[in-house]
Amino acid sequence: MPPNVSELEAQALRLSPEERARLADKLLSSLGADAAVEEAWAAEVDRRIQEWDAGAVQAVPLADSLARARAAIR
Repeated sequence: MPPNVSELEAQALRLSPEERARLADKLLSSLGADAAVEEAWAAEVDRRIQEWDAGAVQAVPLADSLARARAAIR
């Protein structure tokens, strides 16, 4: 009999962070992504890289970005 979800979860949480990340990626990939969504994300990534390379955008320090995100949800 296969292990239940609780047993699998307990086993997964004993993995190293790298192993958990690899498992999470495989599980998410197994759900079957919508090709149109994946294509849209790829186009967005390309657009952002082009803006960065052209100097059209500036990086925001992580601390500033997190502070803004925290303030937005309060």
